[in-house]
Amino acid sequence: MFYLSEIEHTLRLPPSLLSLPLQDAVKKELEIIFLDKVIANLGLCISVYDVTHIDGGFIFPGDGASTYTVRFRIVVFRPFVGEIIVAKLKESNNDGLRLSLGFFDDIYIPSHRLPKPSYSQQDPENRYQAIWIWEFVSEDNKMEFNIDGLDEIKFRVDSVKYPPVPLEQQEKPFAPMVITGSIDDEGLGPVSWW
Repeated sequence: MFYLSEIEHTLRLPPSLLSLPLQDAVKKELEIIFLDKVIANLGLCISVYDVTHIDGGFIFPGDGASTYTVRFRIVVFRPFVGEIIVAKLKESNNDGLRLSLGFFDDIYIPSHRLPKPSYSQQDPENRYQAIWIWEFVSEDNKMEFNIDGLDEIKFRVDSVKYPPVPLEQQEKPFAPMVITGSIDDEGLGPVSWW
């Protein structure tokens, strides 16, 4: 789920940071550039772990900032396919569920990846949302289990995608990393079910 990745980057260090020790100034600028950003095929940057190498310090004509080539390690969030993760329900509609880890909200469980048989009904408290209900049928009785957001939800990662940046503004916000999951197996779904 979390990885330590090494990156090399050409960094322009603004003059306002030159009063700090070089290592601290570089780390501060790297945090501004990379934290909470998604790097395609790498993941969501969580933290700058350390700076391993700083080279350069060139000042280009007409620019008061110094430029360095920096090698550093960063902690990234990138789940692998098949991984089981626990998240909270963010919203649900007739298309499925949207889950959140608190720091990452673009996790989708499509309706065809919910337990079978499941159906949705309108949420009486919020007309834009739906409540999903799983009908569990055993030999002698039938029970219904709600996915209502009160419990944490265990899901399996089916895919992690990095869609291309759209050229034009879209109606809904762009998500640079999208996780698709499923809860249609034993032990998955709201933790109170099991």
